[in-house]
Amino acid sequence: MSCCCEFQGCDKGAKVLGVIFDLDGTLLDTERASRGVLNEFLARYGKELDREKEDKKRLGMTQKDTATIMVTDYELPLTPDQFINEITPMYRERWAKAKALPGANRLIKHFQKNGVPVALASNSLREYIDAKISYHKGWKESFSVILGSDQVKAGKPSPYFFCRFEEAAKKMGVDAINCLVIEDSLVGVKAANAAQMKIVAVPSQREADCNGLANVVLHSLLEFQPELWGLPPFDDWLDDTLPIEPIHLSGLYVTGCLEESTDNATLALPDQAVGLYLGWAKIDTDRKFKILASINLDFSCVAYKRIRVYLVDSNSDLKQKQKMQISLVGYIRTWDNKELSSIAFDKLDEYKSTARASLDLPSFACL
Repeated sequence: MSCCCEFQGCDKGAKVLGVIFDLDGTLLDTERASRGVLNEFLARYGKELDREKEDKKRLGMTQKDTATIMVTDYELPLTPDQFINEITPMYRERWAKAKALPGANRLIKHFQKNGVPVALASNSLREYIDAKISYHKGWKESFSVILGSDQVKAGKPSPYFFCRFEEAAKKMGVDAINCLVIEDSLVGVKAANAAQMKIVAVPSQREADCNGLANVVLHSLLEFQPELWGLPPFDDWLDDTLPIEPIHLSGLYVTGCLEESTDNATLALPDQAVGLYLGWAKIDTDRKFKILASINLDFSCVAYKRIRVYLVDSNSDLKQKQKMQISLVGYIRTWDNKELSSIAFDKLDEYKSTARASLDLPSFACL
């Protein structure tokens, strides 16, 4: 396994001729959008969510098998089919709010622009896949193949996961060995590995178990470098910065960091949002500042992320414990296991200078 910084390129073996994406957690932040649905559903029947059980995700199971276990575990007065019929509309309502993860739209458009065959192979039913991607303009047309769990014949021991990628490759007309799979889960990575495909893992919380099986483990799709796989490189960087779809956060500014308030800033972040960003901060209705935002993994805290905010133009410190809204509109670099504060001052000044110049461009305007 390599991180994005260590991987030097796939210059040996079969050439990548097609790319297969997973959907939930890879392209769409559906888990965050639908958070709380199960809790709300169980409350209707006087049951409480067992967090320990639910943390052991039932990945690789069919919808019917999962429903059967849920009915049994929580002693619900329902059949598995009744459980599915009652809870599905609740999820459907939330899917409309599921946002594309950082870099997802950029990567899909890039492959389409350059004629790279792209497939979508998800563990969801095809009906659910269509519902989820219908809220994202151009997605359905971008995939030459869209494959749901109900479109793949069962096998053993894990019927769908260990054949969905082979089936997607077959439908694309590309040999498995010439496919690159982009996945977020360990089960999906295992499936791609079993199919002898190349693998980029973008796990939501850096699952260590992905490290031994994936060729590369990234924090975010913004770190993906097509040229390392023999694919056309991106051409959308403006000097040293990349315009991104804005990420809006709000929280309490304390000791240089954005911390939780009524609207929890850290928990509002997509899992795949780490690195050095540039953007705008708003303290009140009249005050707006150019900023750098260093988003780092910090497993010492419950939210496991730390958002450090640096003013680009102001030399004065902001008052402590005040509400702040920020809009991240550009990306500079990946996270390298270090707080930005540990970087030499001249490097920090260099980043500030880069952000200052970029934020004067229309592409980085505050929305």
